[in-house]
Formats: sequence, structure tokens, C-alpha cells
Amino acid sequence: MAEEKRKKILELPMKVLFNEEGINFFLKSNKKLSKFKLADEAEHYGIFFDSFSPPSVQKMLLIDYIAYLEISRPEFMSKRQDVMDLSKLITYGTLYRRFDEVVFARVLDSEVTRKWNRTNPSSIIDRKTVVNDGSLLQALDKNKVAVAAIKQGMLKSLVASVQANDDLLPEEKNIQLFLADKYLSILRPFTWFVLLKFKDSEDLPALLADIDVSLKEFMVKSKIAEYLSLMTMELAAMAENGNIQSFSKSRYKGTLDPIAVMYDPEMRKMIVEEMRVRNQNVFLSWRLGGGTVNNRERLQVKIYNKETGFADLKKSVDETKSVNLKQRSLQEFYKEGSDEAGNTELGLYYLSYLSEECQKVGIHFESLVSQIRESNLTVITLTLLF
Repeated sequence: MAEEKRKKILELPMKVLFNEEGINFFLKSNKKLSKFKLADEAEHYGIFFDSFSPPSVQKMLLIDYIAYLEISRPEFMSKRQDVMDLSKLITYGTLYRRFDEVVFARVLDSEVTRKWNRTNPSSIIDRKTVVNDGSLLQALDKNKVAVAAIKQGMLKSLVASVQANDDLLPEEKNIQLFLADKYLSILRPFTWFVLLKFKDSEDLPALLADIDVSLKEFMVKSKIAEYLSLMTMELAAMAENGNIQSFSKSRYKGTLDPIAVMYDPEMRKMIVEEMRVRNQNVFLSWRLGGGTVNNRERLQVKIYNKETGFADLKKSVDETKSVNLKQRSLQEFYKEGSDEAGNTELGLYYLSYLSEECQKVGIHFESLVSQIRESNLTVITLTLLF
């Protein structure tokens, strides 16, 4: 993530909730975990940060210890850049993890690996091969010159195309090169060990060419991180405005114009402070992993807030005892809520653009709006399959 170079600490209180692997790791390390209740009332074990360093969180993402991340505030605009940086960090982490899996699959399915397995049936290389990452890292460190040469060979074509691209500014070229290097740096030790083991094989160039194709594909996919961060921030701002207006209506019983609050900085500041004291928050959460879907990595972004107009907009209510009411598209939600939410053109633009760009690069994208009956929370969900 290019942003890691610029911002060392994000001043953003956050809950980090772990999956089973993460919980087991911390328990074995004698680290105390706390139980937290999320916006949807589900309880999970994790830790709370008042602020955090992006690399430390992304490291936990890459080793697949995190199930959820959640931040909650009455407003997000004062932390706009931090929220966008967090969104990009999470999206890049998901892309890195997916790239690692794609490359590993290519290595296992390569001709060089198949030949080895045919001639060495007692020590085949596959997903069941037991490896010790610590030992592999030591072996790779002893051969770091050879590893660096393989890495440079994989980067050669991409570096040449970036340097020859006159549409990119020098800083943009540096970001692209940094990103490409990052993708290769996060590959699991076993992948590098196999590449090193067969560095003199006549079949290795074909495998490296396949990896080069995947790298270029993921470099293109990476632009989605920026678009998703804009969409997430737009939705957070929309939820924030709806939350402030709803609070103003219920708190001041018609004696305060909710629309006026939105355009009066001092009045807005006063309302936000009251909301902070009364814990009237908007929740922004990310769900990671949870198993792959059709061999694709899933990332879900959810925005929770109490939107009083939701029930009026949805005449037809599911009479079953399910948690969610009938769902609808985010585009419908934008249009139907335009009278109260104000100008939604920017949000619709982001939504349309994100959907189109995801389709171009082979990322499945969908957006839905639903409601949690018990807590009357409106839930906007963005789902991406990488």
C-alpha cells in the first residue's frame, strides 16, 4: 500500500475481531482478548485500538487472523483521510492475499512442479506438503541473492512498461513500482522456496511468465482500492447526515430545523457533541474472509445507522422471523432517500463508476440495503469478490 509510506499512525479508534486462527494464536501467546458486541449485536473476541500503525494491522490481515474490523462515531468527515486510508489498507490486504493464492495455485499446477512430482512420488509438492515457514525463511535468507534475481526477473517486463508509460507522472511511476514489489514480497515462503529450488529448470521461465501475467492483472485490479475508499466515505457521510438529522428531530421535537443543522457549522458541532455523549453512532465495518466463494476472496463493507425513513420507504415487510427485512438495491435507496438526504448525484456517480470498474477488471460487485428488525438499523452492504 503506497499510503503506508506516508502515514505512520492512523488516529482512528477501532475494534479488531479475530477469527478462530487469530484467537488461538493470541491465546497460545498468553495475550488477553476482550469480548465485543458489534453493530449487528453479534459478539466476537478481539482487541481495541485508540490508534494503530497500518503495517501492523495489514500483517494480521495477510496471515488471515482478522474476521471483522469496526469503527463507530457520530461523524466521519473529521477523519475522512484516516477512514479512506483504512479502507485502502483493507482492500490492498485482500488483493495481496488473493494474489498470493493465485500464484501458489499456478506454481503447483506448473510443468516444473508436475515433472518433479512424477519423478519424486515420495516427496511430491502439493497443498498437503508439510512446511515450516521458519526453516524456509532461513533457507531463503541464505540464498537471498538468487531470490532477488528471480524477483527482478519477474518484475523486468512490468518495470519496463511502467517506465515507458508517458501518461504517468514520476511519483505515480514510483507508486506503481512500489506496489508491484509489494505484491511479490508478500508471496508465501513456500512459493519462493519452490521457485528457488527450480531456478535452473528449463521450465521455470514459462512459470515466471504466468506469474507476470497474474501480477499485471492484479496491478490493474488495485485501482479498485481507491474507488472503494471513495464509495465507502460517501456512504459514511450519507449515513452520518441521516443520523444527525434523525437525532435532531427526536431530540428537539421540531424546535430545530434538521436541514439547517447540516449547513450551520456551530449548530452541527453542538449536535455531534450531544450525539457523542449519548453514544448515537454510525458504524462502519469490514468483514474479511469467512471462506472463499467459488475460489474467490470476499470482502464486505457494511454501514449501519438508524434511518427513520427506512420503514416508510419499505411498505412491504417480510413477516417471517428473519433478522433482515426485504432487501433492495443501493441505487434505489439513494433515489428514494434523495428528499431527506439531499444531493445524491455524487453518491450515485461513485456507485455507478465502482460497479463499472469492478466489472472491467473481473471483480464481482453488488450492493444491497436492508434493515435489522430488533435494533431498527439500516444496513448498507457492499460485497466484492476478488
